[in-house]
Amino acid sequence: MEYTHKPVLLDECAEALHIRPEGTYVDGTLGRAGHSREIAKRLTTGRLICIDRDMAAIEAARERLAPWMDRVKLVHSNFSELGNVLADEEGVDGMLFDLGVSSPQLDDPERGFSYMHDAPLDMRMDRTSPLTAQEVVNSWSLEELRRVLFDFGEERYAPAIARAIVRRREHRPIETTLELVDVIKSAMPPAALREKQHPAKRSFQAVRIAVNGELEALPPMLRAAADKLRPGGRLAVITFHSLEDRIVKRTLRELAQGCTCPPNFPVCVCGKRPLLRLDKPVTPTAAEVAENPRARSARLRAAARGLRDRGRQTVNGSLA
Repeated sequence: MEYTHKPVLLDECAEALHIRPEGTYVDGTLGRAGHSREIAKRLTTGRLICIDRDMAAIEAARERLAPWMDRVKLVHSNFSELGNVLADEEGVDGMLFDLGVSSPQLDDPERGFSYMHDAPLDMRMDRTSPLTAQEVVNSWSLEELRRVLFDFGEERYAPAIARAIVRRREHRPIETTLELVDVIKSAMPPAALREKQHPAKRSFQAVRIAVNGELEALPPMLRAAADKLRPGGRLAVITFHSLEDRIVKRTLRELAQGCTCPPNFPVCVCGKRPLLRLDKPVTPTAAEVAENPRARSARLRAAARGLRDRGRQTVNGSLA
């Protein structure tokens, strides 16, 4: 089968990683393997470690990466376990993370991610995980639902939608995606239903993030990635919505900041060292968005591990 999928910001990611033929690289969100193909075909004696929590992605990658499997290692894991996955690696030269739900997951109605098709309420990126969207919707308290919808979906009608969910499930469980869409619509005013954005988009995003623990995994993953980079190694992260982008931006800035002592301190006492140097964020071109509308909200944040530790002198004379 001919492979035609082109991932978001492909050329920009390849440029951000500064791929060397003999280097060791990590694709922490394998997905359709589009980014991995681009990395793998540029390697000669180098290696590529591909991680995904979705076993379907791992299985599909065996075919999509077949010409380069001599230099590819496939790992079924969550990027939250990055430190364990890379425990035997002395260091890597570059890592890529393409966050959020993948196109195959969205395009497969049976996975329950889409509000456009009727399917069981699932939304698990890893189908071996116990928590499903159906459990969140039918078992979590009114306040938990309101918090999830507001915090993870930035849904301004979160209180009304949460109340509507609780009322509906008192009569019968909400079991399918379109049942949930109907409940969401019933809680929104007519003006909101006429907006360009689908009325269920924010709520579905919120439930998906809750099911998969997407946001809380980001800071420790980014810190583990920075720690594992070799000097000069590169980190590239693609975000798709403001919630995850704010977390990535804040964490990368913390990793680039180093010393946090007040400016009037003569020497550093906190001992923190800047690990990264940050690049300017990159967004898709108009041509890419026209070709792939899903790229519209994408943002690439890249950084490099410092070639040497730099910072203020500490109390014992070392650098921070």
